[in-house]
Formats: sequence, C-alpha cells, structure tokens
Amino acid sequence: MEKIVEQGLLYDFYGELLTEHQKAVYEDVVFNDLSLSEIAKEQGISRQGVHDLIKRCDRILSGYEEKLGLVEKFLKTKKMVEEIHLLTEEFHRTQDVEVITRIGQISNEIIELV
Repeated sequence: MEKIVEQGLLYDFYGELLTEHQKAVYEDVVFNDLSLSEIAKEQGISRQGVHDLIKRCDRILSGYEEKLGLVEKFLKTKKMVEEIHLLTEEFHRTQDVEVITRIGQISNEIIELV
C-alpha cells in the first residue's frame, strides 16, 4: 500500500490516540502536504524535530495496528463487500442460484470478522 494512503488510514483509525501536538503536526504532513520546513516554522521547532515527531507518530500508529488490526479488518471487509456487490450484479444478469450461495458465504465471513 502506498505510504501516504497507509498513513491516512492509520490516522483515521488511531489518530485520536495521539496528543494534540502530534495530531497537528501529523495532519500537516499527511493531509495538508506541508514540508517539514513549513511545519517547523509554524510550530516553532526544528526541521529535525518535525521529522522525529512524524517518525514517532508512524511507529505509534503502526503499533496500535499491530495490536488491534482494525485497518486490516476494515480492508478485508471492504474487499468482501465489493465482491458481494459484483455478485449481486451478476445474479441480476444470470439468476444463478450459486451466486446467492457465494453471497451467503461471504456475508458469514464478514460476520465472523467483526
């Protein structure tokens, strides 16, 4: 997964667990696409301080994901729902009963995931 997308997902799920200062700096890098120099000037810290803070936030957010796995569950569920959507369209075209069976299997997998 592309790093910026991964950072965004991790932040969406676990960002509230960061301090206000960490959130402000992390949002500026990930969502506002500001340079380290711009953030350093805005926050009154060194460029190296911003870099270190971003790395620390990445480790913190990745650590939460390793322990909780919410992003992984979300992505699996999303993929399964997309498959259900495609199978539903196929069923409308073909009226194939096996498609309904597969939809039932996938929905059971989703239920077990959460």
